[in-house]
Amino acid sequence: MNAHVLANVATTIAMKQTPAGLDGLIAGETAISTLDHGLHYRGYALEDLVRNATYTEVAYLLLRGELPTTEALADFRAILAEAAEVPAAVVQLLQELPLHIAPIDALRTAISALAHFDEQANETDDTANLGKAIRLLGQVPVLIAARHRLTRGEELAGSDPELSFAGNFLSMLTGQIPTARDERALEQSLICYADLEFNASTFTARIVASTGSDLHSAITAGVGALKGPLHGGANEDVLDLLLSVESASQAEKFVRDAIAKKRRLAGFGHRIYRDRTDPRAVVLKDICSDLATTDEQRRLEEIADAIEAAMWSHKQLRPNVDWPTARLYRMLGLDAELFTPLFAAARVAGWSAHVLEQQRDNRLITPRAKYVGPPPRALLPLRER
Repeated sequence: MNAHVLANVATTIAMKQTPAGLDGLIAGETAISTLDHGLHYRGYALEDLVRNATYTEVAYLLLRGELPTTEALADFRAILAEAAEVPAAVVQLLQELPLHIAPIDALRTAISALAHFDEQANETDDTANLGKAIRLLGQVPVLIAARHRLTRGEELAGSDPELSFAGNFLSMLTGQIPTARDERALEQSLICYADLEFNASTFTARIVASTGSDLHSAITAGVGALKGPLHGGANEDVLDLLLSVESASQAEKFVRDAIAKKRRLAGFGHRIYRDRTDPRAVVLKDICSDLATTDEQRRLEEIADAIEAAMWSHKQLRPNVDWPTARLYRMLGLDAELFTPLFAAARVAGWSAHVLEQQRDNRLITPRAKYVGPPPRALLPLRER
């Protein structure tokens, strides 16, 4: 057989073997993060970063490839603080969106609108992309906090450059300076959400970037993918699930009933971490335990532990990152509708790093599809059909 025929045969075999949802299929290369042997960002174990780094350091690592020096970190923080301004027209847009619009939808719209005010919006070279990424990193928390407070008739809380990324974020959301404990807990959750290889929203952003489109378009697309309940939107469903169980003693029956009704429980199972525990869930579970100081919080932890045990006993499913995060954010006093936007704010660093990586050595992402429709057939004239 000639080379052309061999290539067609190889393509046919590959298409027949393509798993549903592209599970486990290698779709490209990245130097940003890997799920092999746990979770590593640029070679650093997630656990080490959560214990010893700030989210700002991790964002710098993802975007630039190395952890910052003291001087580089100070410069980066100064640039982020300067970037934490949103054009008045975008704030006005946030105010005029209908009240029933979910915060994640408002965020998607606002990020797209920001492009119109960025002088480098349509530039796709490395320097321009990095500048836009850093600006977005500083602006997204402002957008989320502004929409949150505007819908409640509250005055906007200004950005405080003296606070950490997480501390400033909490301060803008609540209007109060957070405790060191709450600030660190949010910081650690943001680190856990910062990147996860070729997940659905990241791959979406890379596909957009591969067309030569701009960074704002790619990030907007990423937010759209994150909204779905099978990806980022699951963390809101987790809290509803937990609050529907009154005590730990009811967990076993709750899980058995859900299984009997073929109901999928949010917060359990992961496409990659199937035979091992999501390392982010392990780290954040310990943080939740430390945060739980009231009777209500400790009761919620007991319920969560009991549901975890029942899910493992009956379905051999372990929790994913959304399972502890929902409790953590509730303990920080945050509304459930903010859970997915918080995820997005953290993931801006990862999405942007992938857009930069994609466009540095770009090739248009154009997968094939396995056709399962009718075979070739003759077109009959209208009068004969």
